[in-house]
Amino acid sequence: AVMATAAAIVGPKRVERALGCTRALIGLFAHSGLRDGRDEEFDASGIVCDDATRALFLATEAEAADPRPEAMLAAIAARGGRSAFLKFLGGLGGRLSRDAILAAIATTIAWGPLMRKRISRLTAETLPWYLRLYGVMVGATIPGEHHRSGSLWGIPRDERFGQWTMADLCFLAMTGKKPTPEEALPLQMLVGLLISNGPGSISAQGAKGAVSADGPQTPARVQINKAMVGFLTHTGYSHGGNGFEGMAFLLEQFKDAGLTDPSDPAHGLDLKAMATAFARTYRREKAQAKELGTEVRALPGVHHPVFKGKPVNHDPRERFIAEFMARQGKYNVFHAFYRELVQALHDQGASPYVFCVNVDAVIAALLLALLWKDFKSGALTERDLETAAFTVFLYGRM
Repeated sequence: AVMATAAAIVGPKRVERALGCTRALIGLFAHSGLRDGRDEEFDASGIVCDDATRALFLATEAEAADPRPEAMLAAIAARGGRSAFLKFLGGLGGRLSRDAILAAIATTIAWGPLMRKRISRLTAETLPWYLRLYGVMVGATIPGEHHRSGSLWGIPRDERFGQWTMADLCFLAMTGKKPTPEEALPLQMLVGLLISNGPGSISAQGAKGAVSADGPQTPARVQINKAMVGFLTHTGYSHGGNGFEGMAFLLEQFKDAGLTDPSDPAHGLDLKAMATAFARTYRREKAQAKELGTEVRALPGVHHPVFKGKPVNHDPRERFIAEFMARQGKYNVFHAFYRELVQALHDQGASPYVFCVNVDAVIAALLLALLWKDFKSGALTERDLETAAFTVFLYGRM
């Protein structure tokens, strides 16, 4: 609800100037022969900017106290960023506005695909809107008491602008701290996995419905923030809550195991014995449910997809993650437990096939391992884990 409210506020008027700056840059460079937006050696001396367009790019008197333009330029320099558009704007002889700098960044990103006709001009022109929304929506997941002028959860603006990645910011939102490189990688994989659903998913339908209300006959009238609100209204317990269901299941299995480090293969736990014990219990539950005519509980992370006629089933996304982690020398005890579990369910007669470990299980295993130490120390509660599972789902779908 907080994220949706934040997205709703970032409407056309909030980004009007940034989009205007982007349109102006594309118009100025459209027939210049520039092929690579990062080419700062490009000769832009023949590009003429009239007074009205120049004024669009420059900060006004009302923006004199805004520290962000200088912070943005310093961050670009610190990261080694290169932009023909930013260099051009720097030659206008005035203080740039943050909207102009955002437009230059967005145009640099979009220029190559635009020149190759991989994206439309309208998509390139509206990229600053997407970027602004991404920042606002991630920021909205950080509790309000940690928002301060010039800092976010105690992290100063210059540090965030100049050094942090989007994965760092997402991790900060969930835990209140910056991740190590080892912690950032699983989060990046999680977001990548959650992006992978198709256009028919419930959340995508919400975005499509919101866009259809303004288009597609008149795409320039489509409000991008409405699409974001549409996807958010189409997420919830059933579509977005599976990650925590898997985490809750794993917490139940490992609550008395004495596990300290989920990434240590020398954990000392007999995962096969744990999986076998659960499979026997589950087989009895199934028999009792059949006798009473009731539904047996579903096991999050297993059962589907089942490929007809195959005695052993795999989710291709789960196999990809397992093989990637093996190549990286990484280990996840929760993922390993799930793989023992599907075999034990078959061995103990609780399932006719070796069901697959699906992507929901991988998401639960990766996220729980990421947050395990904070959870065991008491820094995070089960409620925090539930919020984190839903939040990381939203990051992927965003």
